[in-house]
Amino acid sequence: MDAAEFHAEVYRIAALIPVGKVTSYGHVAKLIGMPNYSRHVGQALKFLPEDTDVPWQRVISSSGAISSRGPGTDGARRQREALEAEGVEVSEGRGGELKVDLRTYGWFPASIEAAAPEEDDEEDENDAQ
Repeated sequence: MDAAEFHAEVYRIAALIPVGKVTSYGHVAKLIGMPNYSRHVGQALKFLPEDTDVPWQRVISSSGAISSRGPGTDGARRQREALEAEGVEVSEGRGGELKVDLRTYGWFPASIEAAAPEEDDEEDENDAQ
């Protein structure tokens, strides 16, 4: 899988994460069959334009922490605001770190097939006629 294909798969998986849920960089990597590439998932999401439809905000660290994205950046604040707008509670730790409770808001399907939305039953009924 080349870099463009990897990025496309990351974006496809991110689009499957339901509103009000989050998953980890590592879980996205696992779902696309490259479990040791969690940092690459973060890099792929970093390259998205600000006006993207890909729900990048729904991918966080495996500890539930929102990355700071380095000194002087506002990515963590934007991610917090986007998640809170979807109903995800983001707490602030003593050291100022932002965290999401993965037991409450985590989305960790075993496979892409388990993650994909169900086909519309109406289409099946129309095919049977």
